[in-house]
Amino acid sequence: MDLVLRAARAVVEGAQRPVSVGVRSGLVVGVEGFDHVWDAAREVVLADDEVLLPGLVDTHVHVNEPGRTEWEGFASATRAAAAGGITTILDMPLNSTPATLDPEALELKRAAAQGKCVIDVGFWGGAVPGNADQLEPLHEAGVFGVKCFLLDSGIEEFQPLDAEGLQEALTELARFDGLLLAHAEDAGEIGAHAHPGGRRFADFVGSRPPAAEALAVRSVAEAAARAGARAHVVHLSSAAGLAEVRAAKAAGTRLSVETCPHYLTLDAADVPDGDTSFKCCPPIRDRSEQDALWRGLLDGTIDCVVSDHSPCTAELKRLEEGDFGTAWGGIASVQLGLPAVWTAARGRGVALETVVGWMSSATADLAGFTDRGRIAAGNVADFAVFAPEEEWTVDAETLQHKNKVTPYQGRTFTGAVRSTWRRGELLDLGAPPRGELLTRPRAVPAGPG
Repeated sequence: MDLVLRAARAVVEGAQRPVSVGVRSGLVVGVEGFDHVWDAAREVVLADDEVLLPGLVDTHVHVNEPGRTEWEGFASATRAAAAGGITTILDMPLNSTPATLDPEALELKRAAAQGKCVIDVGFWGGAVPGNADQLEPLHEAGVFGVKCFLLDSGIEEFQPLDAEGLQEALTELARFDGLLLAHAEDAGEIGAHAHPGGRRFADFVGSRPPAAEALAVRSVAEAAARAGARAHVVHLSSAAGLAEVRAAKAAGTRLSVETCPHYLTLDAADVPDGDTSFKCCPPIRDRSEQDALWRGLLDGTIDCVVSDHSPCTAELKRLEEGDFGTAWGGIASVQLGLPAVWTAARGRGVALETVVGWMSSATADLAGFTDRGRIAAGNVADFAVFAPEEEWTVDAETLQHKNKVTPYQGRTFTGAVRSTWRRGELLDLGAPPRGELLTRPRAVPAGPG
């Protein structure tokens, strides 16, 4: 072995147990008992208060490079992810310029990322009006699926799909079993609740009601069912949307869904008026909605938890004027997701291994990965070392993402990522980046018989 890691506690096969993990050439060779004898060049024993986790997989990150690199970039985003115990991210097709709407734009994005990534990075494509003929070429070029909006994205080059366009995209994707990701808010319902602008957070929340989410989720589910396609609802925030997901799954629709740390941990009642660091779409809602999301995770209706890391410049957040109408919506949290969710989960009596399942194995499954998301023989040797009882306070200036804005500023978390390992090597965020650019795993043909 090149390396053996010994941990009195490790999350393996959905449970915590003592293990030793043998690593050779960047892969896990075996997972044995804590005292197993290995022939290894190097051995590392975790501290008694540390737990060995599989490296997390975050399938919803907006890196914004090329084109809006002043918002974020591959170097800063992957450093922040690594500091948060994440070893693989999938980058969204917006808000980069050009958006990832065809293979040529994908190649521009891959060129922009080359040599800058601390961890492994894959890419989603986009579905917009008029590019249905590009969905299969994008799929063949290696994207993990395509993302669409059902209402204005805020980005001119990424227009929303109407009902006809949504059905066309899903029908096309069904031909080759591609995956559609949908930002599910209904444009008509949002239009009927136009935001007046201003500093009151309650006005902003009221402008994006749960009914808008429920209607859009239903539209996605019905269109997916008609096409026989796979669809995934991003950043679910409400009980009404959750009810639509539950009904669609019960009917056999090929629908999956994610939620995010901010919906699981932040309460609208606690958001100060004028603090636009909390603005995101759909909005942060009240405790009753949050409780419903936790129930949905625990009963399996919600499949996974991702960051939806969506940063911008401090100027675009309009922090000084505090107007929720003009501020850019998005929360930068890729470094903080695990501590945030674990702090809330611990208070609800939810086990660490359950949280890790939502943020690692379930997200790996969504992307189609078979070589990561779990500590298992044959998988890449990607790990996070986590101290689940350590308390610490968020200082935005110490975070790795480019623009130091976060609604978690000053919050105390329980649980700290102490180190992250990629391919059996301890990550040094100041060292030359060695992350790989990933393409969608190809299906393995069935053998004879």
